Amino acid sequence: MDPRLIVALDTADRRQALSLVEKLLPVVDTFKVGLQLFTAQGPAMVKEIAAAGAVVFLDLKFHDIPNTVAGAIYSAGRLPKVKFMTLHTAGGRRMMHAAATACHTTEEGEPSPDHPALLGVTVLTSMADADLHEVGVPAAPADQVKNLAALARAAGLDGLVCSPLEVASLRRALGPEAILVTPGIRPAGAGTDDQRRVATPSAALAAGASHLVVGRPITAAPSPLDAARRILAEIS
Repeated sequence: MDPRLIVALDTADRRQALSLVEKLLPVVDTFKVGLQLFTAQGPAMVKEIAAAGAVVFLDLKFHDIPNTVAGAIYSAGRLPKVKFMTLHTAGGRRMMHAAATACHTTEEGEPSPDHPALLGVTVLTSMADADLHEVGVPAAPADQVKNLAALARAAGLDGLVCSPLEVASLRRALGPEAILVTPGIRPAGAGTDDQRRVATPSAALAAGASHLVVGRPITAAPSPLDAARRILAEIS
């Protein structure tokens, strides 16, 4: 089992999600619960995945005023076996700092030794130059990622979710301690689906990724377990 592989449970169906966890637990121990599954099934889904013996990447990409995000982060971080959580770095330094404080400290204000890693989302892997320009951001994706990454580090986040095409420059900028989680992973020969900036598992790790998030190439395969094993063989 390689903890660098995270499987995305991109479904709203509780039984399908738990079935995938059961099938993949022999080789995968971390599963991503995103907006679709969490909205459909709520915190109970996280608890069921934890009860099955897995850990959770809770990918809810919080983005609101600082106090609201801090409260949400505090609540989410107290769910069982949550290893990673995400927020949008576009919320700004004050929002990220409030979230990091809520994540990293206890209710009494003491440092929390077992807190989840708080990861900033910079530019979604589905976005290209034209998409950024359309929402009023003149910078290229790579430049916007660097700007937001620097802000996230200053605000106290543990790492970033980043495209495999930006992971090398972020690793150089942030050093070896930063957690860099990379979606947009597609094995050689696989389709890109709705992702724009993708890479193979081995290329992303060679560039400096700490963890890889893989969804449909595993979950939509005829045998998810065999697909996961092939990816694990590639990254080993």
